Amino acid sequence: MSAPGPGHSARLGVALGLLDAPLLGAMERMWRAEELLPRYRRYLCAMHAVVRASVPLMERALERATLLELGGDPVAGPLAAYLRGHIREEAGHDAWLLEDIRAAGALPADALGPMPPPVVAALAGAQYYWIEHHHPVVLLGYIAVLEGYAPAADLTSRIALSTGLPEAALRTVREHAALDTGHLDGLYALLDRLPLTRGQQSDVTVSALHSLDALTRLFVRLGRPAAAPSPRGAGPLSPTGVTP
Repeated sequence: MSAPGPGHSARLGVALGLLDAPLLGAMERMWRAEELLPRYRRYLCAMHAVVRASVPLMERALERATLLELGGDPVAGPLAAYLRGHIREEAGHDAWLLEDIRAAGALPADALGPMPPPVVAALAGAQYYWIEHHHPVVLLGYIAVLEGYAPAADLTSRIALSTGLPEAALRTVREHAALDTGHLDGLYALLDRLPLTRGQQSDVTVSALHSLDALTRLFVRLGRPAAAPSPRGAGPLSPTGVTP
C-alpha cells in the first residue's frame, strides 16, 4: 500500500512558492528606503481598497456555504464554521487603515473617494464571481495569498526608520505581521481536513494563483515612482498611484 501524498495545503504552498518570486521582488522594491513616505501613503490607500472587501466577501461566502450545507454539501459546513470565526477576526481592519492614513499625514478621503483601481477590482472581484457562480470554497485560495504574504516581522521598524512616522501610522502593518502567521496555519489545517474533491482542490489553487498574480501587479505599480501630474490638467492621480 502506497503512502498518502502530501495534503492540499502542502501542494498549494509548493505551487505558490514556484511562482512567487515576482511578488517578493515587487514587495522588496515597494519597501526600499528611498522616498518611502509617499509610497507608504499610496500603499495604505491601496490596502484599504483591498481590505474593505474582506468581510463582505466572507459574509457572502458564508451565506452561500450555509445554503449549500442545507443541500448536503460536505465541504460547506466546515467552511461556514471557519468563515464565521474569520469574519470576527477580520472585522474593523479597514478602519485601522483609515486611522493609519490620517496618522501618516494623508486624508481618509484619499482612500474613500476615488474609484479603486482595476487591479484591485481584479484581485477581489474574481472572488465575488466565483463565490456567486461556482463555490465559496474558492475564497480560501484568496485568503491563503493575502495572509501568506503578510508584512514581515521587521517591516514596522524599517518603515519607521525610513519615514519618521509615529507608531500610530503603522498599526495595520504591525498587527498583520503578528496575526497572519497564525491565521495561515489555521487556514492550512482547514484545507487539509476538508473533504475536497480533486476539482475543488484545483479550484482553490486557481483562485490562489490568480490572487498571487493580481497582488504582484498591484505591488509592482505601487513600487513605481508617482507619476507627475499632467501639465494639461487631465485630472488628479489615483491616491494609490495605480493607473488602469
